[in-house]
Amino acid sequence: MRLHSLEVTAFGPFADTVCIDFDELGTDGLFLLHGQTGAGKTSILDAVAFALYGTVPGARADGRRLLSDHAPRGAVPKVRLDATIGGRRVRIERSPEFERPKLRGTGTVRQQAKATLEWLDGSGENLSRIPDIGDVVKALLGMSADQFFQVVLLPQGEFAKFLRAPSDERGRLLERLFDTTRFGDVEQWFKERRSTGAKELADAQHAVDVLAAKVAASAGIEAGADSEPVQWAHRLLADAADTRDATAAALDRARDDDTRARAALEAATALQERIGRRAAALATNAELDATAVDRAALAAEREAARRAEVVAVHDRDAAAAAAAAESARRRLDVAATALGAHTEGSALLDEVSGPPSESDRATIRPRCDAWSGRVSRLDALLDEERTLDAIEKRRKRTDVERARLEAEREGVVADRASLPDRLAAATAAVSEAEKAEAALPGLIADRERSADALEAGVELRSRTDELERVRVQAVELHDAANTARTATLEIRERRLAGMAAELAGRLEDGRPCEVCGSRDHPEPARPAPDATTEDDEKRAQTVEQRAAEALSVARAAEAEIAAVVATLEQRCGGREVTDLEETHRLAVAAHEAAADVAGDLPRRRRHVADLTDLDGALQNRAATIDTELAALDRDDAVAEAEATEIRRRITEAAGDGVSLAEQRARTATLLDAATSWLDARIDTAHALALERRRADEAEIAAREHGFADVSEARAAVRTAARLDEIDGVLREAESRRAVAAATLTEPAVAALTGDEFVDVDAARAAVMETGEQLQRAISVASEADRRHDDIATYTARLEDAHATLVPLRDAHAELTALADVVAGGGANARRMSLRSYVLAARLEEVAEAASTRLRRMSGGRYEFVHTDAAGSHGRRGGLGLDIHDEYTGAVRSTKTLSGGESFQASLALALGLADVVAAEAGGIVLDTMFIDEGFGTLDADALDSVMGVLDDLRAGGRVVGVVSHVDEMRQRIPSRLHVLRGRAGSTVDVVG
Repeated sequence: MRLHSLEVTAFGPFADTVCIDFDELGTDGLFLLHGQTGAGKTSILDAVAFALYGTVPGARADGRRLLSDHAPRGAVPKVRLDATIGGRRVRIERSPEFERPKLRGTGTVRQQAKATLEWLDGSGENLSRIPDIGDVVKALLGMSADQFFQVVLLPQGEFAKFLRAPSDERGRLLERLFDTTRFGDVEQWFKERRSTGAKELADAQHAVDVLAAKVAASAGIEAGADSEPVQWAHRLLADAADTRDATAAALDRARDDDTRARAALEAATALQERIGRRAAALATNAELDATAVDRAALAAEREAARRAEVVAVHDRDAAAAAAAAESARRRLDVAATALGAHTEGSALLDEVSGPPSESDRATIRPRCDAWSGRVSRLDALLDEERTLDAIEKRRKRTDVERARLEAEREGVVADRASLPDRLAAATAAVSEAEKAEAALPGLIADRERSADALEAGVELRSRTDELERVRVQAVELHDAANTARTATLEIRERRLAGMAAELAGRLEDGRPCEVCGSRDHPEPARPAPDATTEDDEKRAQTVEQRAAEALSVARAAEAEIAAVVATLEQRCGGREVTDLEETHRLAVAAHEAAADVAGDLPRRRRHVADLTDLDGALQNRAATIDTELAALDRDDAVAEAEATEIRRRITEAAGDGVSLAEQRARTATLLDAATSWLDARIDTAHALALERRRADEAEIAAREHGFADVSEARAAVRTAARLDEIDGVLREAESRRAVAAATLTEPAVAALTGDEFVDVDAARAAVMETGEQLQRAISVASEADRRHDDIATYTARLEDAHATLVPLRDAHAELTALADVVAGGGANARRMSLRSYVLAARLEEVAEAASTRLRRMSGGRYEFVHTDAAGSHGRRGGLGLDIHDEYTGAVRSTKTLSGGESFQASLALALGLADVVAAEAGGIVLDTMFIDEGFGTLDADALDSVMGVLDDLRAGGRVVGVVSHVDEMRQRIPSRLHVLRGRAGSTVDVVG
């Protein structure tokens, strides 16, 4: 990267625009940036950093106040940088966020940050989005802002602090410069995998314990499994198989007894049923013989009813015809009454007298046609009358419309008079909305900050309680682990004390002793009452291991939650939740109020425009209303003339008596009555003729079926229910006779004499007794079989679970040991985590690169020594940095260096770090570098050595800018950029 020119306006201490030509300054490869304290030397470096990354180094970035206090009102802070980055010539221009005075009124308005990037080599699309520009700069330079501030703008004060810092602080700086995220991810992966493995192991152990408990429950015992649960389960399974076989044999014997008792019961029941059937059949025959005469009378009644059914059909037809004739006569009377209510109808009734006949049609129809013609003429006059009503209604609507238009014209005149005041109020509302819109970004930021703090405060409350619970649990688990360890040691001591008895338990006659080799065993040792075995020791070790694993998981959880609590305390600032809620509520309310007003800005602006255009629209509307009123007057005059003409025609046709509608109704009623009377006379004539014909047919049918007349046939008719009843009685008698005969002819019944006897109750009692015995045997056998099946099922599942548990236990032990090593614990003697190990390797590279320059600056006396030894009090190692003194051969702390020596070491360390970071970024060549302050601590010889190193830095075309106010530096470096401090702001002067 090479800087070409920098232009700064209203930025930092510079009130006006200052321009710096780095190509001219860097002609010799080395230039001095000097000036009085506070003149703005560091602000030049800030401007370079801001142009590239949009931020400035160190604590100055927190101020967020880059607009110059010396700048005139309304000035816009701006930085423009021309540079070659990654082989591309670019021009970057940035303006920071700042507060400007409002154009009208008092107060300020926040201006958002802006940026542009222009490709001066002619290829590529220019950019104006700040995130896009940041991505391009980072890609071209290959380093982040923090890395750039450390390797290009070398801050000597920070490296002096880095030189003497403890390992943890040195590690934090190295983590900003070297990306160790992936190694941290590896550490986190091991941590999460260990936690997951512990859960899987606990789940597997729990599954084994649950299955062992199920085996015990299936076997009906309360004691749990021993150290070998699979063998214990198989012993229980063998016992259950023996019980199952014994109960199965008892069940077979009970089934045989029950079968014999049931066979005896079935034989007794069959004999009793045959005796009962024979007695029932004899009783049925006697009953049927006694009722034979009654059944003969029923058969004769059924025969007469069947012959009368045909006559009944004709009789019903005759009755229906007579009813129809009577109904027709009644309708005729009703129609004659309705017709007689009219004068002309009464005359027609007198003219047409006598019984009804078909000839009545020729007399009545002409009168109906005359009345129908009169109705048609009246309908035409009624249409004229409806037209007149429509005209009158239209004239009323015209009157209403005329009144509406006149009222609207008065409203238009009033609106034009009030327009100036409304326009002034609308303009004031627009101004209010613009102010609210300008305040929105700041209110949004306040709302988001308060929301984040509130969220952190709420979560902190629950996390604090959770941390306390985890800490208490860790203490309890620690006590449990110590208890388990103590128990293991006690069991081991008791086993060692009784080891002689344990060895004696394995002695066999004739075989040599494992201890002394003798084949004689005269007095074998006997176990003490409290002696323990190898199995007891293994079980105690298992309990101890589980307690240790649970303690490790709890401590890891405690550390993780503690880190979260610290972060949450920082986010919420340690404030109470009620205070945070109130702050957030006020911020939300302020933002919502401003957003509501600002959101109404487009409508308010449209309202102003609408009011501006309203005067002309109102004037045009007044003219339109006058035109519409004139048209209404013309239309109303035409309608009035048409109504007068129609009214005259109706009066001439109808006279001044009865209305047209009433005349039409009377004539229509008379027409309907005459038509109905004609239809009734014709229908009555037809009904009377049919009545006579149906009566004759019924009499003929009665004589043909053996009856004297219709009345006799009618008396013989029976209902369907009565006939069904007679048929049922006759069929039932025949069926009972047939069943009794069949029963008496059966061989088994015919063989009976009537003297047989059987005791069914005794046989049934025997079956109940054997049945109860069988049910008890089935229940016992089923329970034994179920218990055996359950034990077999759970034993198989226990074998699978135990087979899964063993490799999980071994794998988790291995994973735990490896995770401890990666995290800097366990077998890791230097207590270096994986991330610390990587940073230690980077620091070793930095120390090697820095030693080359430190040896030259110190005349070969000093060089850096990197150490990865663990620190005191268990602190993690890997980031130690000492000084080797060639004069004495001793390695000593960097804190023992003098002021000038510390500057040389810091400068060498900064340059070495810059080389390593540049190599890490892909070998980028840093053609421009700045070194900030620190030269005042050097004597003449040391300064010569440092200047020699600086001469080496500018080899190959590199430009080095030295920031210093030391006078001797001005004598040694001819190319200078002098920053001058003034009351109206700072300026620059380039000295060639």
